[in-house]
Amino acid sequence: MLSWFRFLAQADPTVYASMQAELKRQRDGLEMIASENFVSPAVLEAASCVLTNKYSEGLPGKRYYAGNQYIDQVEQLAIDRIKQLFGAEHANVQPHSGSSANVAAYLALMKPGDTYLGMSLDQGGHLTHGSSVNFSGIVYHPVAYGTTADGHIDYDAVRQLAHEHKPKMILCGASAYPRTIDFAAFRTIADEVDAYLMADVAHIAGLIAAKLHPDPIPYCDVVTTTTHKTLRGPRGAVILCKIADRLDPDGKKNLAQKIDSAVFPGSQGGPLEHIIAAKAIAFGEALQPSFAEYQSRVIANAKTLAEELLAGGITLVTGGTDNHLILIDLTCVNLSGKEAESALEMVNIHTNKNAIPNDPRKPWDPSGLRIGTPALTTRGFNQDDMKQIAQLIIKILRAPHDETAMTEVKAKVAELTAKYPLYPEFEY
Repeated sequence: MLSWFRFLAQADPTVYASMQAELKRQRDGLEMIASENFVSPAVLEAASCVLTNKYSEGLPGKRYYAGNQYIDQVEQLAIDRIKQLFGAEHANVQPHSGSSANVAAYLALMKPGDTYLGMSLDQGGHLTHGSSVNFSGIVYHPVAYGTTADGHIDYDAVRQLAHEHKPKMILCGASAYPRTIDFAAFRTIADEVDAYLMADVAHIAGLIAAKLHPDPIPYCDVVTTTTHKTLRGPRGAVILCKIADRLDPDGKKNLAQKIDSAVFPGSQGGPLEHIIAAKAIAFGEALQPSFAEYQSRVIANAKTLAEELLAGGITLVTGGTDNHLILIDLTCVNLSGKEAESALEMVNIHTNKNAIPNDPRKPWDPSGLRIGTPALTTRGFNQDDMKQIAQLIIKILRAPHDETAMTEVKAKVAELTAKYPLYPEFEY
């Protein structure tokens, strides 16, 4: 085995001990948080490389500092690969996170106070889609749309709100939505009110890249995504966009230039080039045929998991899933999200509490539980394993305080994780 971080172990054993403990937690648990995944060893290495030493404000070939010739090679490679992966006209790979990507996109498309439509946080949207405590609800004027009674996006309501409020931009995409998104329908509505159309596909980017989910690129002016969820890269984000600005064709800058300016100097300084190198590696991995096969397994695992939960009497929002995630309605077992998350954490099943549509409970202790299959699929878990995992989840949700049940489930989790070692090539 190869040893990581031998210098850190000597220089700061306290931090090193926490890193060791976190590796053990990841290895010994079932990672079912839908927004998390495991990167390859190559991506891990790149994320801690010497590129972290270099300031590189600007873009390849247009830097404000000298000495960026090799940085330019790496960043341009990341740009070229993500454009090829999604068939995008333009890409900016510098955003530090999904939230910072959305900050830049909003800055490019709107002025402070402008109105836009976004999916309500308690209906499946993201914090940056218009929450009153977030920049997206403080700087701009969001109008929220939601779902029908059965949990599907209410496209009729979106159209009605668009015609009523005449937004500058319509945002599609979600954080806890288990069904496919009809980008073509959103495009039609945006055209009816002469609005920009933006998609935040942070959760489903890997599925889109694998051609297993409808593609936003032909329909949207701007697309943002994180790189660390189904895309299976390092923590970060990218912005993809058209080059021409259809709503401002005579402006001094085209849309691609507006996006680049909104990233730097508009909202960020120096990019994290070691993370951009890791992104380039992940994008290269995503261009391989094996990536599409992986995404197929992600979906198959999610569907099997959902079917088994439903068969066990567990209620799911929308009654199932089309993608990588499942949203459990915990009212069927009389638990809150916090209670369910804590009980599962005790047996090393990692999930996260989440609101459900029309949730009567508060955001910090909602009525739902969000689970997903990307990380487990990366480790090698298959559909037969999902059936077993579903039964373990059901057992805990129905008896969250039963010590015998918890002991049995914890032992079974240990047995399952031992079948699929995480990073067996390395040790701390």
